[in-house]
Amino acid sequence: QERVEETGGGVVQAGESLRLFCHASGIYWINSMAWYRQAPGKPREFVASESRSDGQQKYADSVKGRFSISVDFSSSRMVLQMDSLGPNDTAVYICNAQAATMGPNERPVWGQGTQVTVSG
Repeated sequence: QERVEETGGGVVQAGESLRLFCHASGIYWINSMAWYRQAPGKPREFVASESRSDGQQKYADSVKGRFSISVDFSSSRMVLQMDSLGPNDTAVYICNAQAATMGPNERPVWGQGTQVTVSG
């Protein structure tokens, strides 16, 4: 069964750092992995991603220079390092793995999310 699971969430003070972890399993081939986040009453937003084919990384403007990711596709694991956290970073952080299919479309596999709370 395909599964994506996040760990590492918690409560930190503004200015501090936190590291999140993601592990995908049961997926034959992952094209890319990404982090999203969703605050209460707000839509889900993209945070960062890395593609397997060329290693390209993308970051949302709101986190550039503060967040970084590293992906080991051989083990289907991804780390999100978050520095200089602020209250606006408070959200449920959700891991995504884009699974390859036999057709041209990818199949997203989503984790359950892990809560990050930043107190001011």
